[in-house]
Amino acid sequence: MEKKRIIFMGTPDFAVEMLNVLLQENMDVVAVVTQPDKPVGRKHEIKPTPVKAKALEYGIFVMQPEKIGNIAEEIEALKPDLIVTCAYGQFIPQRILETPVFGSINVHASLLPEYRGGAPIHKSIIDGKGKTGISIQRMVKRMDAGDVMSQVEVGISDDDTVGTLHDKLQRAGVGLLKASLDILFSGNARWQPQDESKVTFAYNITKEQEFVSFNRDVKTVYDHIRGLIPWPVGYGMVNGKKIKFHRVGYQPGRTQGKPGEILGLEEGALVVQALTGVLMLYEVQLEGKGKSNASDFFNGIGKTLVHACFEETNES
Repeated sequence: MEKKRIIFMGTPDFAVEMLNVLLQENMDVVAVVTQPDKPVGRKHEIKPTPVKAKALEYGIFVMQPEKIGNIAEEIEALKPDLIVTCAYGQFIPQRILETPVFGSINVHASLLPEYRGGAPIHKSIIDGKGKTGISIQRMVKRMDAGDVMSQVEVGISDDDTVGTLHDKLQRAGVGLLKASLDILFSGNARWQPQDESKVTFAYNITKEQEFVSFNRDVKTVYDHIRGLIPWPVGYGMVNGKKIKFHRVGYQPGRTQGKPGEILGLEEGALVVQALTGVLMLYEVQLEGKGKSNASDFFNGIGKTLVHACFEETNES
């Protein structure tokens, strides 16, 4: 059987394993489209996107347009059988989506129609969900609104972070994409329209959403913090100091102080009061410093903050 000609569009680490599926399934990946290289880290070094780095390993032709509509003719000239996208990062014009013989499909990290948008993994944890999943959908002009071909559920445990759930979903996505390609190319795909009455959105995390208020139910605060680990990382403000939270636990039902009050150090954690329990902050980071465990932080500036309160709102 002649190899199917595939164009893959994706950018972050999550998408790399989906590209690997295409390479392992003996597809002819004729091009990869990814976002332009950008400066990263404190030194602002220009680095390729993870998908570009993987494509270059295999000698695959890479395109990085500022606007994907500008390369419509190049994509048409490649005569793809299928476009596969995963966390690409730009809206794709209808002209491009309709170019392939088998159309265009997207690997999305939620159980659509729930959590359309760019941050479904973060949002599922922040909202305290017990499950999420992967959807393979037909690409249309509207964001994540296409008919769904296949889905798989993934459980969210109480100690999952964005990092751990990302990896679980990535593994699930690999298996689902493999199976879905077989179904699609055999002509047996069945497409299910999304129920528009059940649509929710997971837009990219804003700077405002990184701020954590402790004046809420303890589980809500806990979910907020772990829903930002390891990126972009939530923070609080106390006595004018910005402190980021990198590792967290919680104890419900314990009330000893005011919401936001730092109660001290216990069992290697900085203990902070919420409305219905306490947060256990095991790893923190003072602005301008590196990450540190709570014991080291407490032995430094931390002990001067006992009984101080994290601010309820960020007005800085």
